[in-house]
Amino acid sequence: MTKEEIIAALSPDTDPAQLFALADQVRREYVGEDVHLRGLIEFSNHCRRRCYYCGIRAGNAKVRRYRLTPDQILYGARSAVSLNYKTIVMQSGEDPAWGPKELAAIVEKVKKETALAITLSVGEHSKEDYRTLRAAGADRFLLRFETSDRRLFSMLKPDSNYDQRFRCLAWLKEAGFQVGSGVMAGLPGQTSESMADDILLFKQLELDMVGIGPFIANPDTPLGGAPGGTLDTALRMVALTRIVTKNTHIPATTAMGTIDAQGRQKALKCGANVLMPNISPTEYRTDYSLYPGKICVNEQPEQCGACVDAMLAGLGRKRAEGFGHSLKTSGE
Repeated sequence: MTKEEIIAALSPDTDPAQLFALADQVRREYVGEDVHLRGLIEFSNHCRRRCYYCGIRAGNAKVRRYRLTPDQILYGARSAVSLNYKTIVMQSGEDPAWGPKELAAIVEKVKKETALAITLSVGEHSKEDYRTLRAAGADRFLLRFETSDRRLFSMLKPDSNYDQRFRCLAWLKEAGFQVGSGVMAGLPGQTSESMADDILLFKQLELDMVGIGPFIANPDTPLGGAPGGTLDTALRMVALTRIVTKNTHIPATTAMGTIDAQGRQKALKCGANVLMPNISPTEYRTDYSLYPGKICVNEQPEQCGACVDAMLAGLGRKRAEGFGHSLKTSGE
C-alpha cells in the first residue's frame, strides 16, 4: 500500500468493513488461525523516564512503587508453564535497580527451570547490555517507539532521544533478538500522515512483532486532560499493519479491551494473532498504572487463562501450540 492509500484507509469517514475483512484474510493466510498466548509479568513500576503519557513516569508521587523479587518472577514463570503458555513477557519501567546483570541472572534461572521463550520489555540499554541479555537466554525484546514523528516524540518523551531509540532497535537486532516495537493510536497532535509513516516504518524495520493500542489519558500525567484515542483508529492501524507487514505477530492489546469490552475480540477479527494475559501477582497489578481503568487487574492467572480460552472459543479460534517465534526468521 502507498502512503496515500494508508491515509485514506485511516479516515473515520470511510467504512472500515472491507479493510478489516482484507486484514483478516491476510492474517489467515500468513499467520494462520491459532492465537499465541504470552504470559505478562509486570515486575517493576519504578522508572527513570518522565514520558508525558505514562502513569509510572518518574515524579508521579501518586504511584505506589514496587519491585518483584527474583523468586516472585520465577513463580510467575512456573505459573505460565502450568497454564500451558509458551512465552512470558517480563515488562518493567526503566528501573536502575534491575540492571543487565540482575536481569541476565533471572533470565538464566527461568531458562534453566523451564522451556519458556522470554520476551523482555525493559527500555533502553547499551549495545553491550543487550548482548549480555541475549547471551543469558532472552529470545525477544519489545521496545516501542510510540511515534515515528520526530517532533511529536520529543514532545511526548522530553528526556528521551529519538535517534537513540532507533539505534537501540538496531542494536537489538544485531544482538540476535526477535524485535518488537509499536505505537499508540490517537496521541495528542498525531496526524494520519504520521500514523501512515508508523505503519510503513514497521515494514522497513522488518519487525517481528508490532503492538498498537489506543492512547488513554492518565489524569496523573501532563497529558491527563487530553482526549483519548478511539478504538476505531487503533483497529484501522492494526488492520493496515497486518496488510502491510503480512506475517508480523500483532497482539490484541489490553488497552483495546479497556476502552471497549469487545476491543480485543475486534482486534483478533481484523489482523491480530496474539494475546497477553496478565500473570503478575494480583496485589501489584493496580500499581502498574500506565493508564486508568485497566482490565484484568483482579483476576488470578487461572481465571485469565479461562477467560482467554472462552474468548477464543467464541471466535472459533484456539491457542497456538508452538512458541510463536518470528515467522520472518524461523518459519514456525
